[in-house]
Formats: sequence, structure tokens, C-alpha cells
Amino acid sequence: MQFADRLKNVETSAIRELFKLLGKPGIISFAGGFPDPAMFDIEGIRQASSKALTEEPGAALQYGATEGYGPLREQLSSFMASKGVAVQPDGLIVTTGSQQALDLLGKTLINPGDRVIVEGPTFLATIQCFRLYGAEVISAPIDAHGVKTDELEKLMAEHQPRFVYLIPTFGNPSGALLGLERRRQVLEMAVRHQTLIVEDDPYGDLYFGEAPPPSLLSLTGSVPGSRELLAHCGSLSKVLSPGLRIGWMIAPPALLANAVMCKQFSDAHTSTFAQATAAHYLKAGRMPATLTHVRKVYGERAAAMGQALKRELGAAVSFEQPQGGLFFWARLTGEGGKISDAGEFAKKAIEQLVAFVPGAPFYAANPDMTTFRLSFATADVGKIEEGMARLGRAI
Repeated sequence: MQFADRLKNVETSAIRELFKLLGKPGIISFAGGFPDPAMFDIEGIRQASSKALTEEPGAALQYGATEGYGPLREQLSSFMASKGVAVQPDGLIVTTGSQQALDLLGKTLINPGDRVIVEGPTFLATIQCFRLYGAEVISAPIDAHGVKTDELEKLMAEHQPRFVYLIPTFGNPSGALLGLERRRQVLEMAVRHQTLIVEDDPYGDLYFGEAPPPSLLSLTGSVPGSRELLAHCGSLSKVLSPGLRIGWMIAPPALLANAVMCKQFSDAHTSTFAQATAAHYLKAGRMPATLTHVRKVYGERAAAMGQALKRELGAAVSFEQPQGGLFFWARLTGEGGKISDAGEFAKKAIEQLVAFVPGAPFYAANPDMTTFRLSFATADVGKIEEGMARLGRAI
């Protein structure tokens, strides 16, 4: 059987492949990027789904508009307003997770051979998605404060990309937080180069102390001309439930219209029942309490992981303590003759019944083989401390 040529540009997710190794009894995994199921507000979701079936069963179980279920679009408009973004319900579309939003951007914007700039490192599925549509994916370097804007501008001038994709707030895998001044610089560069910026924001509500700077979308009002060059992708997956598959995209009208057309060809519409459930949940006003709880638990786990990493691995690793999100991004220093290749380290870690993801797959080019990602989301403090002790033995 012959397959489409586009499949030659992608390969199976290294993270999904790693999960095949995680069936050993007693293994502690820091590999996934999942939220902890214990954080799900099950009672709130149960009440919301019951209301959907009680108050509007026909609408909740019927086909729906491709753009999204009206009451949910209204609630998402209010949710974004609470974060400083003014958007009308018809200024956003509901997607099947924010991953579909990224896929729709690929479908609507990328021609084979087009160049797209991403952070190096960035979300692995994004690299795969954009390559599937024929893009040449170019990496812009980052540090602990997000993308290096001086380097990004050089790349924009040189490559004239179709768009620039960023995760400014607690990026996956880096955990980096783009500072306020750099955010403004990104928007100014978008206007200067007339280049679309795609802001992916699945982690922005998961901060542990002080709130992060406003989103790029909310800052567009202070940079004339930038709102027409900004697409924003949001999600309830990390803060409510990934199983609902509720995401959304805010973008200029012409881009939204073409994204809706492409969505019609793929899934017709996101599950109306899931959308109705999410709408009732947001309307009930439970989200603020849920976020407060999630931030507290994840913040405690992040603090425990940072302390345990320093204690058990010492000078063998370097990292920045994340201020939010789900991830640690660390580098092997090779100090004291210890391992400096994260792929080799991952194999030795599996022997000690602990798992993480080597960093190389998160780079579109020139991977840093010393890097690796740890997620603290699904392990309690006890498991985190035991897992770090196992990593200490592995190294």
C-alpha cells in the first residue's frame, strides 16, 4: 500500500513510544504531560453534564454549529474577559482541544515549502503537525525568560515565515515564562514584519505565585496593528479535563472563517455534549476555586521536585525552577564524569524504574542532547522524592 508523501516528513511521537516502556510494575513516571486526575472537579462536571441533559437535552445531543455551541462561546468570551481580553462570542471558534486549533492553522496557512518559526525547544506535536503540511520548521533559541527576541527578529527578517508559533507562558517543555518587555517586542516585530504570531496558551492559568504577565492577545491593544496579526489558542484540558476536548481559537475574521471551513471537512463540530457540559460548568462559577486548588497542589509538587533534584543530583544537573505549568526542563552538566547524554540517562533511569523524556525530540533542528523534561503533575510529593532518589542512583 502506498501512502501520501506528506507522511515522509513526520514520525511517531517519541513520547508515545516511550509509554510502551512504562508497563513495568513499580515504575514512577515523570514522562507524561497529563494533569492529575485527582485534580478533576468530578462533582462539578457531574452537575454540569446533568444540567446539560436536563435543561437542553435536544441541543446537547444533536449536531451543532461548526463554530461552536452558542452558550459555550458566550462563557468562553466571559472567561477571556476575566483575563483582560475583550472578545465577542462570534470572535472565537470552539475546537476539539487546542491541538485541533494548531492543525487548522496548518491546514489554512501552510503551503509545502513555507517556513514556520517555533521555539527551540517546543511542543513536539506542533513540530510534527506543521511538517505534515510541508513546512520547513525553524527554531528560535530561548532562555529561562522565553524566546530571545533579538534572535527571533533576525530569523523573521531572514526567512519571512508564514507565522511564528510561541508558548509564552510556562512553555512545554521548557517551562519558560516570556517577560512583559519581550512580549511587547514580539508584537512590535509582528507589525514590523507583517507576520502572524500564534500564541498557544494551555498553561497560563497554572501559576504558583504571582500571576504571569498578560497574554500577547491582551497586550495587542497597546501595540497598534498587532491584533490583526495574532492568533490565540486556549484550552480547558490542563485546568478542567482533557477528556472533554474543549479548546478554542481567537483570530482575525478571515482566518477564523477559513478554519471553520476546514473544520467542517474534518469533524463537522466538537462534541455538543462536551461543549454543553463545559458551558454549564463555567456558568456555575466553579472555575476560580478549581484553579486555586490546582495551583496550590502543583506548586507544592514543583517545589518538592526542585528541592529533590538539587539534593539527589546536585551539580550533575542544571535547571530553572518553574513558576507555573507542568514541567521542569533540565540539563546534564557531565560534572564529575557523570552522564551527559539524556538518551543514555533515560535508559539507565528505566532500569531504576523511573521515567522521563529526553529533550532531543522537542527541537526542530540541532537538538541539545543534554536536555530532558520532567513532569511533576501526576506524582505526589512522596513519589517525587522517591523518583528523584532513583534518578540519583541512575546517574
